[in-house]
Amino acid sequence: MFAFVAREPILDRYKDVYAYELLFRDGSAGGYPEHDEEKASQIAQRFHPLGLDDISGGKTSFITFNTDTLISRFPTTLNPESVVVELAENPSNQSGLIEACEYIKQLGFKLAIDDPMMLSGKHPIFPLIDIVKVDVSQGRYEQIEKNIPRFLNSRIKLVAEQVNTYQDFNTCRDLGFDFFQGYFFAQPEARIQRQLPASKMNLVELIGASSQSSFDLNRINQIIERDAALSYLLLKFINNPTINKRYKISSLKHALNYMGEVEIKKFIALLSLANLGDDKPLELIHMSLVRAKFFDLLAQERRLSVDPPVGFLVGLFSLLDALLDREMSEILKQLPLDEEVNDALMGRSPEFNQYTNLVRGFEGALWLNVIKQSKSMGIDQKHLHSLYNQAIVWGNGVRSTISAHFPKPVIR
Repeated sequence: MFAFVAREPILDRYKDVYAYELLFRDGSAGGYPEHDEEKASQIAQRFHPLGLDDISGGKTSFITFNTDTLISRFPTTLNPESVVVELAENPSNQSGLIEACEYIKQLGFKLAIDDPMMLSGKHPIFPLIDIVKVDVSQGRYEQIEKNIPRFLNSRIKLVAEQVNTYQDFNTCRDLGFDFFQGYFFAQPEARIQRQLPASKMNLVELIGASSQSSFDLNRINQIIERDAALSYLLLKFINNPTINKRYKISSLKHALNYMGEVEIKKFIALLSLANLGDDKPLELIHMSLVRAKFFDLLAQERRLSVDPPVGFLVGLFSLLDALLDREMSEILKQLPLDEEVNDALMGRSPEFNQYTNLVRGFEGALWLNVIKQSKSMGIDQKHLHSLYNQAIVWGNGVRSTISAHFPKPVIR
């Protein structure tokens, strides 16, 4: 059931992930798909579908249901503690919908409705609604401000949708919205031309080392050993059960002997990125992790050279401009990266441009883009879904390891 699905993060006022909205490839308008038992069994056997815990990383899942499903085929096996039921249509005259919503509420589910700013507080469904989602992409802030008090004065929580810039985020937060859906956090907050601080230069050296074919273990050891926090985090990463389920790793040399040079390069790059962006929303790091693993799997599928692990590095660093609030071209002047990685990050690599277009298709549920790139790359789209699912699970595991390292952001 969850094999072919995209997810879009919903962040709170602190830019922490509150939930993911799940967008299904096989469902109408991204809603919950109707699979018969035989098809569901085939998906389970062939494409290794994710469970909700895998796809949402333990966060709440928003799932849209059409009216027919809510009335007659609602999947009561879903957990009301982790699923918010979102109505696909405005509840005007659908016979039986109010009764179905009352039943779903009795099961313990929260109900969300999309953009009902003109919905009267006297509407019979109003008392059942827990969450209201408002599309802010048209900049209708005067209308929103006029209609918002009746929601703010109730127990209803507000989600701003299509929040694509930090200006949108700040405006909606000031208006009183509780949650924010959109990729504003993946955009640079301000184009400030500045040098990386001296405190980050150890990380720059590590990033450079991870992108070279040669590997000076003693030099890497020196850099890491002079920073206790780096040493701790590197060992914590490498001992994550998602990566290493067998042996307890006690040093970089031990890790090198166990994991090999290429894998160590990946984790040095990962460690460096996490520390470069330690003042940014963790979801931005998480997106970078998923992209890194996905690009790495694609590069292997395409039989590209894996030393240095160019696919992994390009995916991992693809959001550096948002992490550092600077132009990518300016950032790359300071990072001693391999030329192939540089070219890919600047959009000069036809191969990696395909990867970027593909991952954006998965992130935004742009399924026609996925089909187009599948044909262009000669890889079955169902297999691409499987690779992306693997990347999500891997990213969730690494995220759980580094999350305690990130302080709670301060609202500004």
